[in-house]
Amino acid sequence: MNLWRIWALVLRYTYVYRRSAIRILEVFFWPAIDLLVWGFLTLYLQQRGRELPSGVAFLVGAVIFWDVIYRSQQGITLSFLEDIWSRNLLNLFSAPVRVTEFVGATCVVGILKTLVVGLYLTVLAFFLYRFNLLAVGPALFPLFVNLLLTGWALGIATTALLLRWGQAAEGIAWAVPFAIQPFSAVFYPVSVLPSWLQPVAWSIPATHVFEGMRLALRGGFAWDHLVYATLLNLVYLALAGILFALLFASAREKGLLVKIGTQ
Repeated sequence: MNLWRIWALVLRYTYVYRRSAIRILEVFFWPAIDLLVWGFLTLYLQQRGRELPSGVAFLVGAVIFWDVIYRSQQGITLSFLEDIWSRNLLNLFSAPVRVTEFVGATCVVGILKTLVVGLYLTVLAFFLYRFNLLAVGPALFPLFVNLLLTGWALGIATTALLLRWGQAAEGIAWAVPFAIQPFSAVFYPVSVLPSWLQPVAWSIPATHVFEGMRLALRGGFAWDHLVYATLLNLVYLALAGILFALLFASAREKGLLVKIGTQ
């Protein structure tokens, strides 16, 4: 794996934002809208029921944490789609760039997007709702890393599907993260779900992260949630990598890369 080639790809995927106000607006606009909607909703709930003093903390924290998954997944899938839209995919894989270097570069792009948007939301949440993300305590970093890994697994799997079905499956680039959101206990505990759905929820790494976040905001630290999230992420990352390798080999054998890159 050549670090210079990875860095060159990172520059290629970040330079598209330099002269595109629309792309920059998309990065900052939708996260802010989510934060405003959920933040003002929880302020309303606080006014209506004094028994919910921590409601804002839980839901505002959930919005910020959820965006980590979404941005890390988008960092991978949108980078791949950028090559499709610019008809650069064939050039990319004709160059001396390994698949692992491409995936590594898109993961780095996901980290950069996540850090920028996460910091932006953290500052916004503090000034609007006096929510301090650092209140999560020492659990913040490991929980953040696990959300990042979940987004990577989703992004690699989504890109694999795009390799197989091309632009016809472009919609899944945005749909995949939201497909797991109802079962990930983002805005409510797992106990709210029907009993037959709870095992599904516990099989998703993000569920353990959000449950751990809520516990951390109450002053606790759930090591078991952290361990389960890490182990599940490693399993899903391995499965996503295998799926990507298989579908990439299939696409190359069937000539799908040429069709995707030039249609």
